[in-house]
Amino acid sequence: MRLPIDPQADRSRRAWVACPGCDDARGCATCEQRRNCPEHWRYLIANKGPRVHLQCPNCTHTWTLDTTRSRSTRD
Repeated sequence: MRLPIDPQADRSRRAWVACPGCDDARGCATCEQRRNCPEHWRYLIANKGPRVHLQCPNCTHTWTLDTTRSRSTRD
């Protein structure tokens, strides 16, 4: 079942991360170079600290991504 685009979605608030629902950016040369692709972006719905709430405009999948990078510890 496809969800509707979130009413909070705004094209001016975008993020460039892989969609876990459809992986539509696979094979895109621009995305593979980690550049901002004009086709494969996600709506940035909201954020709370390092947690961002996203929606894919292609498959309408919604998810939350924690952008905190884990720190490696040495013994």
